[in-house]
Amino acid sequence: MIKKGKVRIYYIDWLRILLILSVFLFHIGMVFNASNWPVKNGEQIEWLNPIMRFFHLWRMPLLFMVSGVGTYFAIGYRTSKEYFKERTVRILLPFSVGLFTLIPIQVYIEKINIYDSLYQFYIHLFDGIYPTGNFSWRHHLWFLSYLFIISLIILPFLNFFRSHKYYLLREKLLSISSKKMGMNWIIIVLLITQYITHQLFPDKSSFIFINWINFFFYFIFFLMGLVLISSDKLIEKIEGQKKLYLIQTILSSTFLISIKYIFNDPLIEDFLQEITKTIVTLSIGITVLGYARKYLNKDSKYRKEMNDAIYPFYLLQQPVIVIVGYFIIQWDLPIELKILLLLILSFSLIVIIYWFIIRPINILRVIFGLKPHTKNYNVNWLYERIITAWNIQVGSKPLKSKTAADK
Repeated sequence: MIKKGKVRIYYIDWLRILLILSVFLFHIGMVFNASNWPVKNGEQIEWLNPIMRFFHLWRMPLLFMVSGVGTYFAIGYRTSKEYFKERTVRILLPFSVGLFTLIPIQVYIEKINIYDSLYQFYIHLFDGIYPTGNFSWRHHLWFLSYLFIISLIILPFLNFFRSHKYYLLREKLLSISSKKMGMNWIIIVLLITQYITHQLFPDKSSFIFINWINFFFYFIFFLMGLVLISSDKLIEKIEGQKKLYLIQTILSSTFLISIKYIFNDPLIEDFLQEITKTIVTLSIGITVLGYARKYLNKDSKYRKEMNDAIYPFYLLQQPVIVIVGYFIIQWDLPIELKILLLLILSFSLIVIIYWFIIRPINILRVIFGLKPHTKNYNVNWLYERIITAWNIQVGSKPLKSKTAADK
């Protein structure tokens, strides 16, 4: 049964923070690896590709799993209307604003030699679909579009999630999953889902702007979080079996790397890789959960602030990396120094934008998926915070904003 969302599961918060930071690092790497991206350095690091592909196997599925756990508590006792409103404000609004601000700036940087200015690019924003055209929904905000579609899918089932039938079904699934290596039954579900979606979309094409092969794969992980991982009793079992899942991770990962050296038949190689990738993805996800509950299930004075900041951080990170990267790749510097500069400058700029612009202004907080402050944070408040931060004083007294009496 769905519970009211007042409980904090600290290791889930820390996992969300670490996973978003891993997205940031992943996109830093995209500037310097051999894959296509809006900005590319002239000199590239070939060995980055297999490492990044391996991390991409489990990074996003685990993030969807964590999102499922968050949804378990977000649902609470909300009505369907209340839940739809909350998802619209928290997901659809940031996605919609980003669709016309955060994504176009990346496409413009990629095609900067074609247009005289950003204004000229916006005039031609709807000239075709990216990558041949200009309008795109495929950049980093695809994650939000998937989450919102998932919200629409589960919306009609909110009452079922609170029913006795669901409670009995969940208990049976938890009982199976709690057994020794019991989470492996989900591998079968993932493989069946992948087989069906590949049959429906054999060329891996998108339909209604969504790659449904990827979508249903991520949807299974979301449901895992919502139905199973939200149970502390199950996570306690997983924590106790974390070494077994770690061994499974090592063995399956080793086999995945070895497939191309063992088999000469491309069809057999592709078939075994698809199966093994699924096993690796689930194994790493469960292993990470077990170790996270063991070592990260604790609060910190920084956790809440970082947990609030991580959503705007996710929204900002890719466009900031693209903009900063555009300039850095033109500098005549060693590639190692370029990576370090891009990392430091991008991270610093994101933090500055969040802390001094988004965080204090209510309308921007809402646009970037945060709850508004109860206090009325206005321009005078922001100006006073900046002045105070730099210890600037006027006539030996700290500068103060005008009061009602002064006005």
